Amino acid sequence: MTAATDTFEPALAHDDRRHLAAAHFLVEEAALLDARRWHEWLALLTDDIRYVMPVQVTTSLGGEPRSRGEMAHFDEDHHSLAKRVERLNTEHAWTEDPPSRTRHLVTNVRTFATDTDTTLRVESALLLFRSRGDTRPPEIVCAGRVDCLRAVGGGYRLAERRIDVDEAVLRTQNLAIFL
Repeated sequence: MTAATDTFEPALAHDDRRHLAAAHFLVEEAALLDARRWHEWLALLTDDIRYVMPVQVTTSLGGEPRSRGEMAHFDEDHHSLAKRVERLNTEHAWTEDPPSRTRHLVTNVRTFATDTDTTLRVESALLLFRSRGDTRPPEIVCAGRVDCLRAVGGGYRLAERRIDVDEAVLRTQNLAIFL
């Protein structure tokens, strides 16, 4: 799965049931994250999830790609995500004391068919607003996401997520939250 393709692929129509299901998945996922219902969020992930946010670099026109494939802010699997959730529910999660108030705004959802009937590629834009305490200024993270959703049972599960942030230097104190 790549964030950018060399050829234009037509997106599924907005009234296609697969597109509607994918958009609904993203909205419900955002609501779970904003409500800090992380165990329910984990249930939306496949066992073989890959959740990665590559480091972005600023290059001149015609230079190297924008992301550094060998470096990432995080590159996680289901086990490491579950450990993060477990830690957030303890008194040792000092980066989240006081807890963040977040708002995940997911937009520009484009859904693409893949080689198999059981997976979809979903591109979206994310604007994350984060506020902690009363004295720190709020933080905003803007990113593009490319997800692979896999049909499991009667719905979809997140099998892969690549988060491409729009800044080379993140202006957030930590990445204790989920994007």
